[in-house]
Amino acid sequence: MDISGSINMIGYGLATLGPGLGVAMIFAAVINGTARQPEARGALMGTAWIGFAVVEALAIIGIALAFVL
Repeated sequence: MDISGSINMIGYGLATLGPGLGVAMIFAAVINGTARQPEARGALMGTAWIGFAVVEALAIIGIALAFVL
């Protein structure tokens, strides 16, 4: 059996688990916080979007490195 392709893509596929879990944990915390204190929803969502952007930036850097290497 001949396998063609790059091992980098397999590594990136495994590395996508981290950002996926990170985004899930961020928004799970926002849902939990909103359920406990509904009036703080605006502040929680602002912080959540910043955290989401940071996590996704790490995922984009990972795919860029997978293509470069």
